[in-house]
Amino acid sequence: VTITTRLLVSHLSGIRHYEKDIAKVKEEKEKANRACKLAKPTEDKEQKEKEGKGIEKTDSLKPGREREGEVKSQNLKPGRRDKEFEQEEYYLKEKFESVIESLKIFKNDPLFFKPGSQFLYSTYGFTLLSAVVERASGQKFTDYMLKIFRDLDMLSTVLDDNEAMIYNRARCYVYNKKGRLVNAPYVDNSYKWAGGGFLSSVGDLLKFGNALLYSYQAGQFKSTNGKLLPGYLKPDTVAMMWTPVPKTEVSWDRDGKYAMAWAVVEKKQQCGCCRQQRHYASHTGGAVGASSVLLILPEELDSDVIGTGLVAPPRGVIVSIICNMQSVSLNSTALKIAREFDKEKWAQ
Repeated sequence: VTITTRLLVSHLSGIRHYEKDIAKVKEEKEKANRACKLAKPTEDKEQKEKEGKGIEKTDSLKPGREREGEVKSQNLKPGRRDKEFEQEEYYLKEKFESVIESLKIFKNDPLFFKPGSQFLYSTYGFTLLSAVVERASGQKFTDYMLKIFRDLDMLSTVLDDNEAMIYNRARCYVYNKKGRLVNAPYVDNSYKWAGGGFLSSVGDLLKFGNALLYSYQAGQFKSTNGKLLPGYLKPDTVAMMWTPVPKTEVSWDRDGKYAMAWAVVEKKQQCGCCRQQRHYASHTGGAVGASSVLLILPEELDSDVIGTGLVAPPRGVIVSIICNMQSVSLNSTALKIAREFDKEKWAQ
């Protein structure tokens, strides 16, 4: 088989995630699909009821999977861990000197499917991707990434290195079996720098989101008399990163598809005076004792406004949430916040 970097970045490679048993993975997927189908009739019924009462459509129901995940997390008794965090490899304590060395964890495991044929979220796919970056750049992956963070002025974003003294590093928490809040267990994330090995701050993630949104929109602003600096990435590159990839799915928003390292919901409205779907890109993060989300809601730019040269990118809303608790669903909260700020802007 052939595995390309595009397949890796869209989780279509067939490389396993933390679960090694393909039968269990298939079973979980089937359960999720059944739950999604069961949620659909209820969602449609409640939507009709809301429309009948004249409730604003833009604040309609949460997407099925996302709502189901939130209900599940609300009903989750303290001490009962999310199934994914029962996987032993989340709690590795071995220190790896390079990303090439960490490939040994999964390099001899069989692929779960032919690359390109199915979607399976895989942290190890990103570990392999980081090894590609390391070989292509001729630098250690961590050095390469820290340079990028420096370019983006993300000075609080560092490796989650247990030995280093890191100013303002927060403690992470989990519930134990008795439902009591305790410190998260010791882990070493050197086996997955690319898939969950960096520490950051809300401010740094906002800078990252602004840099991407600026790059995405920079090509649309023509009347700036040459004063507009180029984005960190080319507009076409970000557009490609935010283009949904066929055969992918997103666990935290049923309306979305996976693109290139981002989940993307496209602008869509099937009927007049009905539910509107705004274009946005987001990604959640889950680690031992921590949860996060970064969501980018680009402004729907008016060509007349752009042409005046009175406004400049980035235009939109960026929301970042970091929580030092495990298994917290954050995407819908971030989307609500983004919509409120967006609504307030247009009200002015």
